[in-house]
Amino acid sequence: MPGQLLVSDANILNDMDAGGHLNGMLKLDYSFAVPDVLFEEELKAQHPELPGLGLKSLALHEEAVKYAEELSVKYEKSGASRNDLLALALASQEKCPLLTGDSRLRKVCEDQKMDAHGTIWLVGQMIKQKVIGIAAARSAYRAMRDARRRLPWDEVEKQLESFRK
Repeated sequence: MPGQLLVSDANILNDMDAGGHLNGMLKLDYSFAVPDVLFEEELKAQHPELPGLGLKSLALHEEAVKYAEELSVKYEKSGASRNDLLALALASQEKCPLLTGDSRLRKVCEDQKMDAHGTIWLVGQMIKQKVIGIAAARSAYRAMRDARRRLPWDEVEKQLESFRK
């Protein structure tokens, strides 16, 4: 039975797709969800199979929609997109961490005292839970880099080195 719920933005799913481990991510001992609007607007056309693999598409309650609107006004100049703020609002609604690879959204999360994790953390979980090995992680990161995904590459190297010890 899947464990803790994690709400994701599209950025994380795009990273994992670029790295070839989108299906592997969904095999982790977590439940994954995105806002239904984000799924419809950013993911459905390219990845209609995701709900069948376990990705939940959840609706925001009225209070969460209002919270997202407040965030939009407060962080208008942050560069965080509407769908990113909806993901943050859903994570707040569900009282769970947010997965995001967007540095602008991470800053909003910090300001809002929201727990957020990124692609490197997620790959680390895949290694720890033995969904992939270190060689597969290195290959995934190489594919992400080739796809011009934006990650802190020095942190990637530190992570891979830490798992070799």
